[in-house]
Amino acid sequence: MEDRTGWLKELIRDVYDFPKPGVTFKDITPLLSDPDAFAKTVGELAGAFNGEVVDKVLGIEARGFIVAAPVALALGAGFVPVRKAGKLPWQVHAESYQLEYGTDILEMHQDAIGPGERVLIVDDVLATGGTAAAVARMVDHMGADPVGFAFVLELAFLGGRAKLRDRDTFSLVTYE
Repeated sequence: MEDRTGWLKELIRDVYDFPKPGVTFKDITPLLSDPDAFAKTVGELAGAFNGEVVDKVLGIEARGFIVAAPVALALGAGFVPVRKAGKLPWQVHAESYQLEYGTDILEMHQDAIGPGERVLIVDDVLATGGTAAAVARMVDHMGADPVGFAFVLELAFLGGRAKLRDRDTFSLVTYE
């Protein structure tokens, strides 16, 4: 079977011992700085959901914003930022989620999505799945319909996909 993601893996840099010793961070900034590769990445992510009706694309802070906004444009959908607590200027819906050591909170404007709207959730990396699952809970609470999830890369060895239940999940490249 042909590896369709070799071009992408070449543009993802491993940064060892970041943000703490023993962790290998997958840095997508080389990918983002290559206009052809960035365009191809956006095209592949949008293309995975091209047959779906998508009203809004939700981008998760912070690198998810960078990818989600052009995916929204490619799909003819609106873009909605999902931010960490205290960053949005309007009334918000908040959802807490578990981190390795503690919890964090994500927020979205209460009027960002409405009942029945079809939303795609986009982020740069699927790792443990806690962040994406928290956004899915917000979407469910607000009465919208999650079309699925799209990620540039997935760290499958962390098992995050299991937290997304049976929802359609697309990762452009997977690290086993």
